[in-house]
Amino acid sequence: MELRHIRYFLAVAEELNFTRAAARMGIGQPPLSQQIKDLENEVGVKLFHRIPQGAELTEAGQAFLEKVKGVPDLVQDAVQSAQRAGRGETGTLNLGMTGTAALQPYFTDAIRRFRRSFPDVELTLEEANSVGLINGLMDGRLDVAILRPNATDPEELQKYQLLEEPLVIALPEAWASSDSSMALVTLRDAPLVLTPRKVGITLHDEALRACRDAGFEPVIGQSAPQIASIMSMVAAELGFSLVPASMQQLQVQGVVFRAISGEAPLIGLTLAHRRIGASRITLNFVQLLRQLAPTYASQVEPLEK
Repeated sequence: MELRHIRYFLAVAEELNFTRAAARMGIGQPPLSQQIKDLENEVGVKLFHRIPQGAELTEAGQAFLEKVKGVPDLVQDAVQSAQRAGRGETGTLNLGMTGTAALQPYFTDAIRRFRRSFPDVELTLEEANSVGLINGLMDGRLDVAILRPNATDPEELQKYQLLEEPLVIALPEAWASSDSSMALVTLRDAPLVLTPRKVGITLHDEALRACRDAGFEPVIGQSAPQIASIMSMVAAELGFSLVPASMQQLQVQGVVFRAISGEAPLIGLTLAHRRIGASRITLNFVQLLRQLAPTYASQVEPLEK
């Protein structure tokens, strides 16, 4: 049984006249009669009585009508739902981001715009360190993630560099002068508070590199798994840390931020998703972020083709 048979049946059932139904459907009356006959043969019962004024439904036809009258609308809804899903307008987007990315106006703006453009997409957010985000992408728990890139990231991921930001010094308020910047080397004897490398490779390595470029090997202090715990340790005067500049938006009692004198080291933020099997929703989100990036950074370049 084909959908056209249902449509022809409904036209005759509503018009109760084969000629008017044929005109309504844009076909000749004989072909319409043949289509109804084919339908009756398939169902196995008569659906219409032919009468001088046109046609009337049999009891079987009335029962058939009750069951199929909503079929065309149901099919149309299904078609529209499929088309919307194909355009990435419905479904779920599982987005992961680092704690520092969540502080970037760029990403909060992007999420706001995405929600306005695709209000029927369910957006779930997960905050984790970059290693956890990579694992989430690889095991399929996440569709897309905003993270700190590293050369060891799996080749199965497609990555786009979105922006870079300088590292700044986070230090106990009691240690700080009134100057807005300071030479990193002045902290050579102070403990450096870092995330363990296994959970934050990029930030860990860049902090060490910045100290070594400044001419000293840092004294490694307490490790902290999250950026919030780093701030707590700094506030407790357990040492200083080097953090992305976006962290300055946080007001942590006992912690002050200072720019690094001279050319500050930069740390990037990257958008990543699986190369194979990325959903239309994921690609819509990627497109939006890449279009919006020039507003916040000079350019957006793929890290790899």
